[in-house]
Amino acid sequence: MSATPHAQASATPAPETALPPEAYRQAVDQADLAISITDARANILFANEAFTRVTGYSKDEIVGKNESTLSNHTTPSELYKAMWSDLSAQKPWAGRLLNKRKDGVLYLAELSISPVVDASGTTTHFVGMHRDITEMHRLERLVRNQKHLIESVVDAAPMAFALLDPTGRVVLDNQEYKKMVSDLRLKEPAHTILDSVLPSWRDNLAERPQECLVNQREARVDRAAGRPRWLSVTSSIIDMHSDCADSYFCADGQPGLLVVMSDITSLRDEQERARASALQAVLAEEERTAAIREGLSAAIFRLEEPMNVMTSAISVLQRRDPASAAMLQQALSGSREHLETLRQVIPQSPHEIVVGVNMNEILRDVLEVSTPRLLSAGITVDWQPASTLPPMLGRPLQLRMLFKALVDNAIEAMNIKGWKRRELSLVSALRDDCIVVSVIDSGPGIPHEWRHKAFEPFFTAKGGSGKHIGTGLSRAQQVVADHGGIIDLDDSPSGGLAAIVEFRVDGDPI
Repeated sequence: MSATPHAQASATPAPETALPPEAYRQAVDQADLAISITDARANILFANEAFTRVTGYSKDEIVGKNESTLSNHTTPSELYKAMWSDLSAQKPWAGRLLNKRKDGVLYLAELSISPVVDASGTTTHFVGMHRDITEMHRLERLVRNQKHLIESVVDAAPMAFALLDPTGRVVLDNQEYKKMVSDLRLKEPAHTILDSVLPSWRDNLAERPQECLVNQREARVDRAAGRPRWLSVTSSIIDMHSDCADSYFCADGQPGLLVVMSDITSLRDEQERARASALQAVLAEEERTAAIREGLSAAIFRLEEPMNVMTSAISVLQRRDPASAAMLQQALSGSREHLETLRQVIPQSPHEIVVGVNMNEILRDVLEVSTPRLLSAGITVDWQPASTLPPMLGRPLQLRMLFKALVDNAIEAMNIKGWKRRELSLVSALRDDCIVVSVIDSGPGIPHEWRHKAFEPFFTAKGGSGKHIGTGLSRAQQVVADHGGIIDLDDSPSGGLAAIVEFRVDGDPI
């Protein structure tokens, strides 16, 4: 027996890999793309079924005719020259031509032509493939027009737009935003503004975009040179779909943040002017009322002094001359009735609710209201607010009246003929849970022996000495006392007077 086994069956024949020519012909004829084969002069030798559907010409009608039969004769001649230049160099050419169907309907053809070269290197035929892209072209133009319209509207909008992707990168903006970049000298104003109104937006944008929504939130942007700008900020979530190939079958998009920023600086300035005018009117009315109240109270106090003397005199006369004492008592009783009537017409102090007060804002309001007088008197103001002050419990209007009285007195002290150095310093500070405010002028000051009298009603230093403290300090002392604080007058380093006011932050008396 042989060691080599005999073959049990003949080997399986190898499959035939070569396609018959008819298979190629059927594949071309049944292809969904319009295909035509021409000779070297572009005379059509073959057209498939898709060619008939696209052009409207049957095979019998189109075979033997030139490809120019399909031309609408409106395609630029430069395009044909470029086409034949490539084909003559035996290079494929692709482009778009405006063709006309058999029924006269125009269509846009996306055409690709490849030369067929024989073994000797001669171009013998051309294979053309084209498809009708009229509808695609219409949709492209529609999208392009809508894009242009949207961009025009966005660029013409008076507010700045910035679209941020999930990483915070600005992927779309408009002209106003570009102007803002130049004006504010910021790389990305949207980032700076969002940081001020929503500090956590960077952490939340990718995972929790709903927490990045703001509606007409006001933000202040300080500039190195120039006035600060106020912006109204609104943000909304925009679905952004990726343009990567691997996202074709994925419908989920990533959130983008559309930030709309409107410049409201002019509006804020107008509101601030209106608020300052209203505040000035309120302070003027309160000053007038307080002056009447102080004047009547002081007058009653002065009138009660002789009436007390009359009361003592009546006690003496009752033993010596009862008739005269009775008449004097009758006159005294009538006088007291008149004084009581006068006391009833004294205007009452306005009732204010105690709230948390920002002392720096109070001082800023006082300076703003006093600006016209400061300018007319030629006084230079050195405003040194503390960087941060805790809110203090107090009555805002009364506190404004307090510091306005101190500023007014400082202005009057320096606004005298021949006085050259006119400087006013306003300093706020936090010391041991107390807010300390100093109003310091460079005026002539007052003698030490007058400093306690300065808080008495009707006190004035406008006498012949030339030294002047003004009026209104009695009201200022009352406001300080009502808030549990203390006020003191001291010499200023510049030789004038320093009025120092101190309050506890919690509102308790010092």
